[in-house]
Amino acid sequence: MIRVVIVDDETLVRSGLSLIVGSAPDIEVVATCPGGEAVDTVTAHEPQVVLLDIRMPDVDGLTVLRALRALPRPPAVAMLTTFDTDEYIGTALRAGASGFLLKDTDPEQLTQAVRTLAAGGRVLSPAVTDTVIAGYLDAGPDRQTAARLSTMTTRELDVLTLLGEGLSNAEIAGRLFLSTGTVKDHISAILAKLGTSNRVQAAVFAHQAGLLDGGEPPR
Repeated sequence: MIRVVIVDDETLVRSGLSLIVGSAPDIEVVATCPGGEAVDTVTAHEPQVVLLDIRMPDVDGLTVLRALRALPRPPAVAMLTTFDTDEYIGTALRAGASGFLLKDTDPEQLTQAVRTLAAGGRVLSPAVTDTVIAGYLDAGPDRQTAARLSTMTTRELDVLTLLGEGLSNAEIAGRLFLSTGTVKDHISAILAKLGTSNRVQAAVFAHQAGLLDGGEPPR
């Protein structure tokens, strides 16, 4: 059973999301709370996934995100917003968010996003994917990015490419005929070499380097 906590300062929004997500047979919403109670609630319930509003009046979502990422066992966090052009998208991803979802995401897509997050994948609403990727691609691969990619082994580049496709650890393991433990080790090495803190940032690097287009990494 996938354990989920929903964090939003609006009671109606929490109730609606809880009803949608909790209706899935393999997902349990173990708690909902406003932003100011998020860290204590997550610490008490230890969910695999947190759905977190990015704009809250008392404690903003980015502050909560950073606090959650600092926990000994941080959950996967997807930021929620009503705006597909939210200026905080890039900041949230750099701060360790595992995804970005619009609050009007289709219920079936929302529950599937929770499953993907719990499996170690990343999620971006289709409405914001192009905006996010384009924001990183506009600058092109800089020398620092090229230098970091050049330190990777062939297998690490394979794993990075599949991360860019949004695959979970289990899916990557199946595609490359590896154990999930080996995939986790490769991902840890990739994040260290790229100087990134999460899978979403690594996936963006994969796009930026042209790996998903069949391109060679900058050398």
